[in-house]
Amino acid sequence: MPTDAGKTHEMKLALNSLITTLLDGQKGFADLGEHIKDAHLKKYFLAESLKRASFRGDLEEILHQQGVHDIKESGSTAGTMHRAWADLKTKLGGGDHTLLETAEQGEDEAKKAYADALKQELPLPIHQIISEQNAHILTAHDFVRNHRDALVAK
Repeated sequence: MPTDAGKTHEMKLALNSLITTLLDGQKGFADLGEHIKDAHLKKYFLAESLKRASFRGDLEEILHQQGVHDIKESGSTAGTMHRAWADLKTKLGGGDHTLLETAEQGEDEAKKAYADALKQELPLPIHQIISEQNAHILTAHDFVRNHRDALVAK
C-alpha cells in the first residue's frame, strides 16, 4: 500500500498528465474551430476549447493547493504533432469530415488519459472532479464522432 507521500506523488502525476491532455485539447479544438467550415461546429469547437481551459484551471487549482506552483504550460509533443498533421490535412483540402476525424482521434487520447487517472487512488473530492470532467469528455467524444459519421451519411 502506498504511503501518503506516494499517494500525493501519484495524484500530482495524474493531474499533471490530465493538464497536459487538456492543454492539447484546448489548442486542438481552437485550431480546428478556426478551420472548420460548418458554423455550428465552429461554435462548438471554440466553446469546447474554453471548456478544456476551464477544466485545466480546476486541476491547476488543486495542484496549487497541494503546494505545486511550477505547472508545465505546454502540451505534449504528440499533441503538437497531431495538430500539425491536422493543419497539413486542411491545407491539402481535407474538409470538415477530415477535421472531425482528427478531433475524434484527439478525444480518444483524452478518454484514455481520464481512464488512466481514474484508476489512481485519489482523494474522493479530486476523484469526483475528474469523474465529472470525464463525463463531459465522453459526451464531447460522442458528439464529434456522431457529427463525423453524419457527414459520411450525406
